[in-house]
Amino acid sequence: MRYLGNKESIVPEIQALLEDKGIFQNGLSLFDAFCGSGSVSDCFKEKYNIIINDNLSWSVIYTHGRICASSCSFSLLGFDPFEYLNGNDCRMERFIYKTYAPTETQRMYFTPENAGRIDYFRWQIEEWKQSDKLTDDEYCYLLACLIESVSDVSNTAGVYGAFLKKWDSRALKPILFNKVDFLNVPHRSLKSYNAKIENIIADVECDILYLDPPYTQNQYGTQYHLLETLVLDDNPPVSKVTGSRSTSPMRSDWSKEYKANILFDLLVAKTQAKYIILSYNNDGLMSKKYIEATLKRYGKPETYVCRKISYKKYQNWKSQNEKPHFEYLFFVEKKPASEVYYEAPLNYIGNKSKVISNIIRYQPVDFDRFIDTFGGGFNVGINISAPNVVYNDINHIVMGIIRSLKECNTYEYLLYMNRVIKKFGLEKSNAEAYNSARNYYNSLPTEKRDPRLLLTIILYGFQQQIRFNGQHDFNNPVGMRWFNDKVLEKMISFSRKIKEGKHEFLSCDYSELRDEITPSTFVYFDPPYTLTTGAYNDGKRGFNGWNDKLESDLFAFADELNNKGIHFMLSYVVEHKGKTNKNLLDWIQKQGYTLIHLDDIVGISGSRRKEVLIINYAIQK
Repeated sequence: MRYLGNKESIVPEIQALLEDKGIFQNGLSLFDAFCGSGSVSDCFKEKYNIIINDNLSWSVIYTHGRICASSCSFSLLGFDPFEYLNGNDCRMERFIYKTYAPTETQRMYFTPENAGRIDYFRWQIEEWKQSDKLTDDEYCYLLACLIESVSDVSNTAGVYGAFLKKWDSRALKPILFNKVDFLNVPHRSLKSYNAKIENIIADVECDILYLDPPYTQNQYGTQYHLLETLVLDDNPPVSKVTGSRSTSPMRSDWSKEYKANILFDLLVAKTQAKYIILSYNNDGLMSKKYIEATLKRYGKPETYVCRKISYKKYQNWKSQNEKPHFEYLFFVEKKPASEVYYEAPLNYIGNKSKVISNIIRYQPVDFDRFIDTFGGGFNVGINISAPNVVYNDINHIVMGIIRSLKECNTYEYLLYMNRVIKKFGLEKSNAEAYNSARNYYNSLPTEKRDPRLLLTIILYGFQQQIRFNGQHDFNNPVGMRWFNDKVLEKMISFSRKIKEGKHEFLSCDYSELRDEITPSTFVYFDPPYTLTTGAYNDGKRGFNGWNDKLESDLFAFADELNNKGIHFMLSYVVEHKGKTNKNLLDWIQKQGYTLIHLDDIVGISGSRRKEVLIINYAIQK
């Protein structure tokens, strides 16, 4: 049949990739999550245990029928159903005849003669099934054959969103009940789902996840409504013009900008599969850069593959002169969940995204509460597994941005940001547009300054820094950065992760957290450094700065925790630009704390700093 996005032509490329990765092996399970017309599953059914799913019922049944076709003997029926159905002239005036032929309506999907035959075929198949003369496999196979036969005489341009106003020559041919195309080899095993993939992805056990989602705004439920009605045989209410059943239950969020990105992140994060393959198109809603960033977050970067495959796209008169079309074939092997780390969309100076693996490695074994006392961009707290995680930062504006990522719907958040970008014409290096947006934000009363607006503006500022004046007005100048696909990936993955956890948000000086700290609390400090100066710790931005006195106070607070038997970790800098923090080293030696040296960290400006971790508990082997 003619099917939008059919992958039959690239199956050899998929197989070559599987072979290159050493996973084209008997007995592995392949989950075809958007099975469509079943081209991939049918081709690999002899090699893999197949699991299929689609949001559309007819797709699942059609694919099921193709996979099981070679094993259908019709022994219970006792005769060849194809000879029987083609050997008579029976017609019935049921739903197809009355709804999709110019009989009781003016719709011209089928001639009255063919519509009557289709009604008869559907009735007869159902009668055999209700009489227990067909197995489930045989039932699906015959329905797949009916779909194939209907496609041969439909008066459409290839899909069923609308009918042609004049009879195509193929539609005038008498319908024959034909066999669907299938690979005539036995299949290993088959399991079927008919659900929105995001609702079942975490529960499906499989080795390989194959994804072929919709990639444009076309809704498959709209394009193939008639086949859904044919398979379900439920005589639904239909629209006046096209005769479409209600498409609301069949609508896919994969055909919406940003929602596709959000769902892709969810699927890659939650699947139990060890290997992921994605077919996608250069016309798709998701960009290649976004897909790559997502796959590398959850997968092993060294296993990542992207192959570009040219192909002949289905074209109509509107698309014949468009740009070249090609398919991307992506692959990655997933990391263990414990090795996946998340990053905030804020480019926060001094953030710990580059050393988070060390922090996780050296954290204590048992604690039921984690307090990120200088939360900043929350790159540490978001990655800590604890029943309760507390975010605190004295900068209530930054805290508001982080909290907004938890509290606001991610899709609505992205739409809001997109509206801001369009309203002010934000783009990299456009000082006029940037200043206009910044001035608008600063003109608002404090209580009406939306953190979503500020985050959007920050992304177009100089090095995406978070900088304020003494009145807490945002005053970072325009920069060379923008809301790109890598930032989008960080925002979506971070927002999902923070929504899944239990977090508290505070904005106070760390010394006010005493009442929040219990014996089973793990306290993490990432204060400003006396050897470095950032826009947030120079004391000129409406918030406290950082100096030797404040550093000494922090050391005393850590000692207080130590005396109570409470575990803490301190991220700090020992050396920077030839200077050494002797006070830090003396304090560590005097108290007997453990000093852990990390690799040099390269800052935004390219300078290197020697970061360390200081802990007051034994390192677990």
